[in-house]
Amino acid sequence: MKLGELARKLDQLLEIDSWKKIDNSQNGLQVGDENEEIQHVAFAVDACQESFDRAVKIGAQALVVHHGLFWGKPLQLIGHHYRRLSTLIHHRLGLLAYHLPLDAHPRLGNNAQLARRLGLENVQPFGSYKGATIGVRGELPQPEEFQTWLDRIFDHQRDQFLSVLSFGPENVQRIGIISGGAPWEIEQAIQEGLDAYITGDAQHAVYHTAREAGIHLISAGHYFTETWGVYALSEYARQEWNLTTSFLDLPTGL
Repeated sequence: MKLGELARKLDQLLEIDSWKKIDNSQNGLQVGDENEEIQHVAFAVDACQESFDRAVKIGAQALVVHHGLFWGKPLQLIGHHYRRLSTLIHHRLGLLAYHLPLDAHPRLGNNAQLARRLGLENVQPFGSYKGATIGVRGELPQPEEFQTWLDRIFDHQRDQFLSVLSFGPENVQRIGIISGGAPWEIEQAIQEGLDAYITGDAQHAVYHTAREAGIHLISAGHYFTETWGVYALSEYARQEWNLTTSFLDLPTGL
């Protein structure tokens, strides 16, 4: 498969055209020769020197990330940005990035995959951002004690969480999820009458909002909440397009 063909397949799968008005992150192919032949594709959350070096080391011809290099502003090709691009070009490593389209995809997205991990049923779109819905909400099969549920689902992964504000009901069933940086969207979870809200980033200013509204707020980490869609996309590419794929796990602790 050529790099350009992979880009077109991913662009179509994740419907990037529908996100152009609200997502300035240059979704799609960001660096590379469209005619380059590829067989091994690495997947990672972040476009950074470490992910580039790891992808080169394992012999990948392309790297697909959630957070790319470009965010709507021109950048000078100096310093670490120059070194990053130099690595990609020197090693002929193609870079593709998918931001909000990967958060919001109803099957492969970060939020949909996390809902699946949590065992939620009746999963529905939830969480508006600039007029588009990017998160999900759903229900546990039956009410469950909050701390028992957290321990059962996340087990040793609890140490990756930034914070857990246990202000909601003792038993939870209705859960909302918006991956990444969406602590302020807790207001929408409150309006929907949810028992618990999961996002990535923690924010001091919403502490009292959660407490006064009586809702659990789980800030599970930006990185942690945005690994799920990336991994699912790597598995899809392996199974559907017969590519060799590798998921590069590079946690930041944030």
